[in-house]
Amino acid sequence: MKILGIGNAIVDVICKVNENFIEQNNLTKSTMKLFFDENEFKNLLVNLKIEKTVSGGSVANSIVGLSQLGNNVGFIGKISDDNFGVKYEEGLKKENVNFLYSKKKEVLPTGTCLILVTPDSERTMCTFLGTAGKINESDISIDAIKKSELIFLEGYLWDEGEPKKAFNKAINNANSVAMSLSDQFCVDRHKPEFLNLVKNKLDITFANEQEMISLIEAKNFDEVVNFSKQLDKLVIVTRGDKGAVAINGNEIVKSDIQKNLKIVDLTGAGDLFAAGFLHGYINKLSTKECLDKGTEMSSKVIQQIGARILY
Repeated sequence: MKILGIGNAIVDVICKVNENFIEQNNLTKSTMKLFFDENEFKNLLVNLKIEKTVSGGSVANSIVGLSQLGNNVGFIGKISDDNFGVKYEEGLKKENVNFLYSKKKEVLPTGTCLILVTPDSERTMCTFLGTAGKINESDISIDAIKKSELIFLEGYLWDEGEPKKAFNKAINNANSVAMSLSDQFCVDRHKPEFLNLVKNKLDITFANEQEMISLIEAKNFDEVVNFSKQLDKLVIVTRGDKGAVAINGNEIVKSDIQKNLKIVDLTGAGDLFAAGFLHGYINKLSTKECLDKGTEMSSKVIQQIGARILY
């Protein structure tokens, strides 16, 4: 297998709502709210008509993108043997992804992200991590990891306790390790641990500019470049309208954004960028070609709704 992704298994549940629904449920439009109370989350869902369910989660989105590009890929994510869990597994299998997790009835339900689309096309997200955030060492198949050229992890999954042990088991048995820092909130919350991962454990790090600046408490992007050069590992930083840059020792390669795009929805832009880059990387393309493929994939996904490229 080329790449094995390990991440939060989250079912994206897409529903159309009116503006009143957002206000009545004290949600802030265009943001993501984490729910910790299962009943509160379920009450939101009760009266909604589900338009579509998608097997999501950051790394899962990247893995599907890699599969769409013709790569042999797999995914490990914790789900429960419930209605959404069944849909999650079916959804990945439809995308030709090897789903390498044996579901069973868990205390918590399968993780769910309720995506509420208002008439103006804005998306407001409500996430209940459920059993996804409870991944542990026994969920990680050493055999699957050793048979993969590279594993791809997400910062969203990293947490003290069992998830951290699962992470370490995966890293210690991998041939090569890539990880996305995921979100500035994750970076700020786990700064010393993430810094240790980037310096000592990862072969490839994906981050946006703000995440890297936060990670090393840099004053500007030049400091990010200097820090990355000293690592002598591959660091890929996306910079919004300034494009993307890959740093590997003294080699610095840049790629510009695509112009004149009709941007519809930014969901999944980073996930699909990583998919494009990793596709190039495992197929031995040049660093510039890897960046360009990442840019191409992210440009496609932001011109449609959702974190899947629809062919």
